[in-house]
Amino acid sequence: MEGTSLLSWMAWTWPTAGFFIFVFVCLVAMVAWERLAPGGSPRRGVLGLDTTRGDRLFISLLGSAFIFLIWLGVMGAPLWGGLGISIVFWFAVFRWV
Repeated sequence: MEGTSLLSWMAWTWPTAGFFIFVFVCLVAMVAWERLAPGGSPRRGVLGLDTTRGDRLFISLLGSAFIFLIWLGVMGAPLWGGLGISIVFWFAVFRWV
């Protein structure tokens, strides 16, 4: 295995690995948030859905994936615009959904 990188066994790229690290960090942060401030009881948002913190995290991750896919399909690379839209989307989901 001389001369191979750490991620070559699965043909991953560093951005892909970074994404999975980010998802893991989000999950750890949600566990810590729940431990420090229990109370992830459901709340009704603008869509009329009862959602908990975990539900809102899932909606945010899934929505961001679609935002990036649409950005890639319409605009192509670089992805900075998609990232900006995703950050605004995350804020909106955690605030109002």
